[in-house]
Amino acid sequence: MSIRLKVLSIMQQVAAEQEKPLAALTDQTVLADSGLDSLCFAIIVARLEDDLGVDPFTASDEVYFPVTFSDFVALYENAAAV
Repeated sequence: MSIRLKVLSIMQQVAAEQEKPLAALTDQTVLADSGLDSLCFAIIVARLEDDLGVDPFTASDEVYFPVTFSDFVALYENAAAV
């Protein structure tokens, strides 16, 4: 499964578990408009770290917060490539 599909799958799972309406996720979807809250994103990041073995938010000295769904996916793709 590609990283993009893994991220999408986990986001859908967490939205369902937390009973949050998930917006249609396109590359341009702003994460703040996705329907997910900060708890959802914390769960997503933890699950992605378990599945992919990387947490791009702690793996770098640079502070970067993705804005769109494509930014979020790219963050994990780039971290996995290192």
